[in-house]
Formats: sequence, C-alpha cells, structure tokens
Amino acid sequence: MREVFHQSLEDVQTRLVEIAELVTVAIDKATRAFGTSDIALAEEVIEADSIIDEKAVELDELAIEILARQQPVARDLRIVVTALRVSASLERMGDIAEHIAQLTRMRFPERAIPKGLKNTFLRMGELDVDVARTLTELLRTQDLVYADKIRNDDDAIDDLHVSVFEKVLSDSWQGEPAATVDATLASRYHERFADHAVSVAKKMVYLATGDWTAETEDVES
Repeated sequence: MREVFHQSLEDVQTRLVEIAELVTVAIDKATRAFGTSDIALAEEVIEADSIIDEKAVELDELAIEILARQQPVARDLRIVVTALRVSASLERMGDIAEHIAQLTRMRFPERAIPKGLKNTFLRMGELDVDVARTLTELLRTQDLVYADKIRNDDDAIDDLHVSVFEKVLSDSWQGEPAATVDATLASRYHERFADHAVSVAKKMVYLATGDWTAETEDVES
C-alpha cells in the first residue's frame, strides 16, 4: 500500500509539471500572437485552454482521492495540499494567457499593442515566458533557486507594468480610448501572470520548509 501511495504522490508531481508545460506553451503563443497580430496563433491558445482546465480538474480529483483514501500526514500531507493550491494557480495562468490571446483576436486585423508601447510589451511577454519556463523547472526539481529567479523576473515585470500606466496617464499620450483600454488590460494580464507564478513559488517554499510564514496570501483571480 505504501508503494502505491508514493506512486500516487509522484503522479501528482508529474501532472503538475505537465500542466506547467502546457501553460508555458500557452503564454509563449499568446504573447507572440499579441506582438504580431497572429490570429491563428491566438486561436490555438484559446482552443487549448480547455485542455489545461481538464488537466487541472483531473489533478484535483487525484489529490482529493489521496486525501480521502490515504489520510496523509506531515510532508505527504503538505505535498497533496500544495498540489491542490498550485493547480488552481496554474489553471488561472492558463486563463490569463487565453485573455491575452482574446485581446489579439478582438483587435484583429489591427494590432492590439498601442503605438509607443511595442517594446515594453515585447519585453513583458519575454519575461512572462521565462517565468513560466522557470516555474516548470521549479515544479520538476523543487530547487528553490528557481523560486528566487521567478521573484526577480516578477520585479522586472512590475516595473514595466508601472511604466505602461505612466505612459497612458502622461500628457503626451495620444492613444484612442480603445488603445488605452487595451494597454491597461494587457499590462494587467502580463503582471498578474507573473504574480501567480510567484504565488506558486511561495507554495513550493512552504513545501520544502513546512513554514507557513514563508508564504503570503494567494493572488486573487
């Protein structure tokens, strides 16, 4: 029974990594579509989001079954509880990638990125993809060095997020109302994507240390 139990815990970790990999593909495609107005790529992200949702539900069902049947304690319990919380964050990250893709589709054939902000959004997209890849490695290896890198990338994204708002609120901004809405929404999506990754990183720190004080409140949806 213990062998079956530990196999189930390994399955939980494997599934988390699989979902993180799907999220990485989604944000990579979404940010590239956003930057180039590639409607076909945007549609791929939108259509694939249901797969991330399904994988997250399946993982949650497995975790709940482990709790009910095995009644884990100590670190085993932390693994299962952490998996449930990480699953929710990953699912939300997939949703955010979909939102970015939907902005692209909504503005097609026009560019969704307002004039004067192209380089900012391209950099935010690159950082979000890097965050997703790093998060996947964190879940795969549980090496907390990756958690530090995610926090550093998040700080850079936060700075870019602030710069977008400074731009659209400045006297020199001449964008139409729709462009202003697009800029603020897109910036918010990029920033929240990284925030959720930070939330997952903090959960992994908790898993490694067992210290609740090392983790802050979850990011709101």
